[in-house]
Amino acid sequence: MTDRRLLLVHAHPDDESIGTGATMAKYAAEGAHVTLVTCTLGEEGEVIPADLAHLAADQDDALGPHRIGELEAACRALGVEDHRFLGGPGHWRDSGMMGVASNDHPKAFWQADLDEAAGELVKIIREVRPQVLVTYDDNGFYGHPDHIQAHRVSRRAFELAAKPDYGEGEPWQIAKFYHTAVPRSVMERAAEAMRTADVGFITENVDDMPFGSRDEDITTEIDARPWLRNKIDAMRAHATQISVAAPWFALSNNIGQEVLGVEHYILAMGVPGPPVPGPPVEAGGLGEPHNRENDLFAGIH
Repeated sequence: MTDRRLLLVHAHPDDESIGTGATMAKYAAEGAHVTLVTCTLGEEGEVIPADLAHLAADQDDALGPHRIGELEAACRALGVEDHRFLGGPGHWRDSGMMGVASNDHPKAFWQADLDEAAGELVKIIREVRPQVLVTYDDNGFYGHPDHIQAHRVSRRAFELAAKPDYGEGEPWQIAKFYHTAVPRSVMERAAEAMRTADVGFITENVDDMPFGSRDEDITTEIDARPWLRNKIDAMRAHATQISVAAPWFALSNNIGQEVLGVEHYILAMGVPGPPVPGPPVEAGGLGEPHNRENDLFAGIH
């Protein structure tokens, strides 16, 4: 078993590539064991290509099985060989956006019993024994109910996996628990660049975006730009959900965003590693004036 083991918990197929794809590709290429857990099949996703629109209209959830294939292709692009669906494929269903009727579907992940779902994740944690777990913050990054539930389930599993009197298998204490994040300054730079890019995407005011973190709250910056092509290929694999015109992409709302090769995180639990300055512009860096961790495994012995 490799010394470094990273576990990522995402709500739907495509979330892993958009938010953490470069990080996953970097660590996989460097020999870390990268495990991806996806909580639903994304049955409520809005299909972009007209020739695949029938998948969303199918009352038998044809979109979910199709998205399994997209996720498999994305994992290949990222070099990730260990992927699981929480509880098995289709055990929990995509809940849709907050406040819609699908929130109340009996299989909706939003309605999942917290301890049952966390128990399924504990099984994976005790098998894989990761030092690092990555998921969303308590607002699910941007307020999607399945993202919020993924946070709750991950947080509960983080606690339960370490309890010697809980369930089967050897207890395991994860050293570091991270939330995904995007600094507001990065979003602002991307929006400014988008205004001069002729790719047909909408440029949104950053203040109107439902996500973004203060720069001073970001603890960790992973420069995975050498693996940006892997991330782009993985995002293209999710053809029902993402339009890619590299280095830009858009979801069904056609709002353009940058495909980021530098990905950011906030350490929620655990001891941070030593902060280091980012590389200067003349050395290929972004010129960020912040000292942050540059490795999710920093400080772990």
